[in-house]
Amino acid sequence: MRLRNAVLAAASAIALVLAVPFAANAATGDFLYKVGPGVVTGLADPKSGECIDLPWMTEDDPGFAPENLTRSTATVFLAAECAGDVFYAMNPGKKLGDRLKLRSVVFS
Repeated sequence: MRLRNAVLAAASAIALVLAVPFAANAATGDFLYKVGPGVVTGLADPKSGECIDLPWMTEDDPGFAPENLTRSTATVFLAAECAGDVFYAMNPGKKLGDRLKLRSVVFS
């Protein structure tokens, strides 16, 4: 009887571990931003935990109007390489206006 209970407990523990999804290393969803008036581009399922310099952004011409449609918090930076004191944390689903400029982003 004890052996059957031990086997049942072990099997239940294994089933529970297999049922829990593994944490993905991506911010599931899209992160959108504008690169010009009416020109929207973005990142699909960006990696979490690493800085992403946004394509086509320069110091004189940063992106703007970000939309965080991922399931992770996005921290956007005015400077490249997620550097500097000018940044803004965007919760999932947050959309900001044309006044917010950005050149890099990191997802939680």
